[in-house]
Amino acid sequence: MRSITYLLTAIVAGVGTAAAMWLWQNIQSRQREAEQVAVRVVALTEDTVDPAEWGKNFPREYDFYRRTVDTERTNFGGNEAFQKLDANPRLRRLFAGYAFSIDYREERGHAFMLADQDETERVHQFKQPGSCLHCHASVLPAYRELGKQAGIPDAPGFNREQVMKGFEIACAMPLSELRTKVQHPVSCLDCHDPDSLALRVTRPGFLNGIAAFAASDVAAPHLGSIVQWRKGGREQPYDPNALATRQEMRSFVCGQCHVEYYFQGDSKLVTYPWAKGLQGDQILAYYDETGFRDWIHKDSGAPVLKAQHPEFELWNQGTHARSGVACADCHMPYVRDGAVKVSDHQVRSPLLNAAKACQTCHRQSEPELRARVETLQQRTHTLMDRAEIAVVALIDDIAAVKDNTDNEQLATARRLHRESQFLLDFIAADNSMGFHAPQEAARVLGTAIDLARQGQLELRAPLRKSPTAAE
Repeated sequence: MRSITYLLTAIVAGVGTAAAMWLWQNIQSRQREAEQVAVRVVALTEDTVDPAEWGKNFPREYDFYRRTVDTERTNFGGNEAFQKLDANPRLRRLFAGYAFSIDYREERGHAFMLADQDETERVHQFKQPGSCLHCHASVLPAYRELGKQAGIPDAPGFNREQVMKGFEIACAMPLSELRTKVQHPVSCLDCHDPDSLALRVTRPGFLNGIAAFAASDVAAPHLGSIVQWRKGGREQPYDPNALATRQEMRSFVCGQCHVEYYFQGDSKLVTYPWAKGLQGDQILAYYDETGFRDWIHKDSGAPVLKAQHPEFELWNQGTHARSGVACADCHMPYVRDGAVKVSDHQVRSPLLNAAKACQTCHRQSEPELRARVETLQQRTHTLMDRAEIAVVALIDDIAAVKDNTDNEQLATARRLHRESQFLLDFIAADNSMGFHAPQEAARVLGTAIDLARQGQLELRAPLRKSPTAAE
């Protein structure tokens, strides 16, 4: 009996030892796998634009990037390029006389950025500057080539001086001419250093814009590197590539393109209007001070503005930014592939990946989180509808009396049309339907409604002739 006990004990001990050795070997294997996150198959340089080449070294990330062609939708977003003008006919009235009244489609994923630019009627029916490719293409080698031709010598790495000069030249070129110099939409090179893989800002518009914002003294407590730069004497312009934290960079690389911008002067230089701040009212004040307009509205005669896609600006006003949450935390959350931790480069709505994008921080169930988001978005959408109705009503009222060009009320009503439409569009053009900053979105839309109704009341007031007309 005792011999049997010894035998069983030996067998159990042997099995346990074998299991422990197997587990130890598995742990060692996973640790080595985690350390070896990439295999250098090809040499990457500042001219490696094709993401497929990067994918040879980083197949996991490239596989995610390729999935940006997917078209899965949420209630208020997705990748299907449907015609917004058909879905919402009021947009044709709002943008009457401008290219967006001809073609205004839903945005698709990063893989389509250049193709969609090629296909839009805004390019086919209107002459566009090379400025448009600042964000629609992987344009760095083209900028460097143009900068070199202008006399800026080659230098290792990003070569900011050469890129900046090429950027200035490219913006002033016709889009059709610059298009021959680019082949790919936004690529790995645009956000990563090819040697170190570190995040970096490469878009000149952002580099100039964030420097102007840093110098503005507008409060930005959530952007610690700007706060420290302001305290440190400001001997040099703020440079995110030298000063920003890695967590800040995980938003700045997205903010390179997901922003409001305009084409400045005859050179059509891509400019981010942040010198007075990032809020819609502050950007409007900047445009008023510079006298900028996108076009004269066909029906009202007002010098109006078209907002672009101010996701970065709205994110800065929201609770996630103030809590240190970066764009990438929600839109490119970390995932595990075996022992390797990688960032999801599919870049999609967090609602399509709530377990990784939301539940890392929020412990509520996925249905509850989704319901919260959709409630906020639906409220924003309802308020946006009210703002659109108010602005279109103002346009109708101005159009009815615009032949009376001498009266003071008309000038005031046109100013209020400009202001109300821009603030409305500032929220409408943001692709989060208000989620990036719900309270700010409601405030801005409420202001837009108020301004539009003020414009209508102005036209109904007793006629006040201008001094010139009275004479």
